[in-house]
Amino acid sequence: MKIIILIIFFILLTGTVMAVMSSVKKQKIKGAPVIADDAVLHEHINFYRRLNAEEKQRFREEADQFLQTVAITPVNTTVTNADRILIAAGAVIPMFAFKGWTYPNLKEVLVYNDTFNMDFQTESSESRNILGLVGTGVYKDKMMISRNALQNGFSNDADLSNTAIHEFVHLIDGADGAVDGVPEILLDKQYVEPWISLVREEMGKMLQEDSDINPYGYTNPTEFFAVISEYFFEKPEQFAEKHPELFEMMERIFRTGEGKVKS
Repeated sequence: MKIIILIIFFILLTGTVMAVMSSVKKQKIKGAPVIADDAVLHEHINFYRRLNAEEKQRFREEADQFLQTVAITPVNTTVTNADRILIAAGAVIPMFAFKGWTYPNLKEVLVYNDTFNMDFQTESSESRNILGLVGTGVYKDKMMISRNALQNGFSNDADLSNTAIHEFVHLIDGADGAVDGVPEILLDKQYVEPWISLVREEMGKMLQEDSDINPYGYTNPTEFFAVISEYFFEKPEQFAEKHPELFEMMERIFRTGEGKVKS
């Protein structure tokens, strides 16, 4: 009799566990990002609008993959599905030519409502001037970004800035182990020195003459690379016209020229 009771108990227990697991699985599927509807992408993202139908499909798939593997956590704010899509777009755009690219140095994006300081305070501080930041130390593998800056970067077609792209380019830069403005994982070795020389030359020009490149770019080579990447993806035609040498090198780095998509 005891054996029969134990068998019945085991069957009931197994059924309960399976039911719980099934429930969890359904919840996970239900909670997965749904971005097959490209309305948000079409409305806010110039890069996406320039793609053909096949490329748009792949863009949505890669954005979806990003959202399923990287946590997006609101900090004293609300993050909408549209915000999540914009963050994913910021990740996909610079590496779109590299099919299946994932960010090995990013596990979570922390979203603040507005600008913050180095202590991540968002209120009652005069030094709240940070729009986005790639974490180090205890914040390793995390990105912090202002929700306002995120939205402004994709809503203003007139400017040359995009905070999300800027921060993801820092992550790309650091994927070789050093955030130094030299994306060695993307540049063939023979182009590393020419890139460094070109950056020095262009940063010198920025200091000596008027330039439409954001002045923050001549802070150091790291910020220069991130700033001109914003410009490159936001206004490629204008960038090509005003900075042809840089444009040619950026095409080589990000493989955006025709026939240069890497699998």
